[in-house]
Amino acid sequence: MHVLVTGATGYIGGRLVPRLLEAGHEVRVLVRRADRLRDVPWAASVDVIEGDLADRAAVDRAMDDVEVVYYLVHSMGGKGDFESTELTIARNVAASAHEHDVGRIVYLGGLHPASDELSQHLRSRTEVGRILLDSGVPTIVLQAGVIIGSGSTSFEMIRHLTEVLPYMPAPRWVRSFIQPIAVRDVLHYLIRAADVPPEVNRAFDIGGPDVHRYGQLMNGYAVEAGLRQRCPC
Repeated sequence: MHVLVTGATGYIGGRLVPRLLEAGHEVRVLVRRADRLRDVPWAASVDVIEGDLADRAAVDRAMDDVEVVYYLVHSMGGKGDFESTELTIARNVAASAHEHDVGRIVYLGGLHPASDELSQHLRSRTEVGRILLDSGVPTIVLQAGVIIGSGSTSFEMIRHLTEVLPYMPAPRWVRSFIQPIAVRDVLHYLIRAADVPPEVNRAFDIGGPDVHRYGQLMNGYAVEAGLRQRCPC
């Protein structure tokens, strides 16, 4: 299929693109600056469109002849009102995908409780998912919690804290329950989502088989790294 990947310079997108190419798909990426792909080994194998998702004209250029759109961008690290920016981008993608008769949108969002009391970050991700699901284009929203893999923000935080601190009195967040998922499993779900029948338009929670506290993950990493237990959890 002809696939558009947004967020190709990010952690998940940069790993998804080569997997899509290996599966035989034609891949296009929309990036703000093409030079960010200069040292990426798959750069010569994809169609690169330079532009911003907040620019509807750039989004329309990227959508031409596309069958599947992967929405892998989050604006939390940006300047200003990231929530407003995320909603503008989601509406641009939703409207453009509908006008260009795209067959499927696949969005990687965040795992969250069924509650109205969400953090700004999770509230924004949930609203983006709703906009895409209401776009008129068949959409799958994959909702993941902590993604574990070398280079992921969550994994590197756990590794850093475990290696740097010989012993850490446990703050409240260390006792929070999480359902981590391996990055390779996230990539598997993303790739297979492109083949789901068009009548499926819904969100799916994805996670590994185990629920842990953050502190338990830190102690698990300590065991694998040959270190002493770090967190009394």
